[in-house]
Amino acid sequence: MNDAGTAAGTIGDWLRAQPALTGIAPPLDLGALPRDPVALFLTWIREAADAGVPEPHAATLATVDAEGLPDARTLILKGVGERGWAVAGPRSSRKGAQLAARPAAALNFWWQPVVRSVRLQGTVREASPAESEADLAARSVSARAGIEPGDWVLWWIVPSRVEFWQGSPDRRHTRIVYVAGADGWSLQPGDSTPLQTPGPDRT
Repeated sequence: MNDAGTAAGTIGDWLRAQPALTGIAPPLDLGALPRDPVALFLTWIREAADAGVPEPHAATLATVDAEGLPDARTLILKGVGERGWAVAGPRSSRKGAQLAARPAAALNFWWQPVVRSVRLQGTVREASPAESEADLAARSVSARAGIEPGDWVLWWIVPSRVEFWQGSPDRRHTRIVYVAGADGWSLQPGDSTPLQTPGPDRT
């Protein structure tokens, strides 16, 4: 075996030996799910914060570059509501250029202490200049330094699919999948979770 193979085998063994699914998931009632993924997301992110998850509003944003390759970075969630999930950044940044060329993105949250993640994908819409300016103004003076006038943008990711995942030590993980349609949101079967009937709205 050559050196590369030896190194690959060594790191593979080391990775397999690392602990996984070490958090403790909160109780989850699949029979009382809200009809809207925003409501469930707000519950989950607050439960993550209450459990001591550091920076629960940190997320990985994935875009597509000019060559069609995925590009990902970590940033802070700026808002959640009927319009979707909001993120922000300079128009002149790589993500700004990529979103201008291909206004679609995916967003992923991972909250290890509660063994939960949320991921969504959809189209991206730019907020109004006033909204973008208000978001910039809410940042600290040091965070605003060096940003040119009109360069700061607030984007809304309008999801077509939102998946909630909760891990289990026995690997029988729970997936709750919301899909957007002409008549609103519907719950679809996940990879390992049977279709559930949504409960009453909890907004």
